[in-house]
Amino acid sequence: MTEAAAVRAPGGAQAVRRALDLLHCFHDNGSDLSASELARRLRLPVSTAHRLARTLLGAGFLEQDARTARYRLGPAVTELGRLSYHQRGLHLAAPELADLTERTGVTADLALRSGPSAVIVAGGSVTPKVGLRRPLHSTALGKVLLAWARPGDGGLAALPPLRSFTDRTIVETEALEAELARVRSDAYALNDGESAYGVRTLAVPVLDGAGYARFALAVRATPSVITDERADWFLARTRECARALEVLLLSPAERRPPSR
Repeated sequence: MTEAAAVRAPGGAQAVRRALDLLHCFHDNGSDLSASELARRLRLPVSTAHRLARTLLGAGFLEQDARTARYRLGPAVTELGRLSYHQRGLHLAAPELADLTERTGVTADLALRSGPSAVIVAGGSVTPKVGLRRPLHSTALGKVLLAWARPGDGGLAALPPLRSFTDRTIVETEALEAELARVRSDAYALNDGESAYGVRTLAVPVLDGAGYARFALAVRATPSVITDERADWFLARTRECARALEVLLLSPAERRPPSR
């Protein structure tokens, strides 16, 4: 038995929860983390964080830099991520997103919901240097996933405090509720400088047969490119792509009936 395998992890569901929380510490796509940094993020004793990290190291979910002793995500996470990517059929979405980008000249992204975040799973924003998680309340992708939320995803009450990124960010729950009502009525979401100045994004849902958003699809550029006058043109192209993705990413039993 290896040294890592011999390390006794805390027992029970609490240990599982802590181990998952430790893996979530790497969501921000930052640098490698030390045991003390993990402990600080988890609000745990350093000894507990170290024990959890060593257990995950032994299982391949983390790896450790031999020179610095700092941790990063391991090969088991890579393997599971790739399996999930293909099981969801997301590799089939890439050509559609590339075609949307070519036709519109802007960045196209596909996202799904993970708790209080929209996670970009395919598209132009998926790069090694950029984190994939986006807040729900301040992004067009997130507003779509909130407006057509699936049962069990949780409503606005389940979100953390609404953080302000610019003076345009919606930070009041009542105002966000009104915004989501507009999104549902107009069948698209707009982010006009709410997450970062100089960025304008339009997003539409990839809906299943029950009317819930399995994914959100967005096009992103500057306000000088996605102008008010051209918004309908961009939305038409994006909706065409969303309908194609419904066929590619959902089983026949899950899909909406064809438009007549």
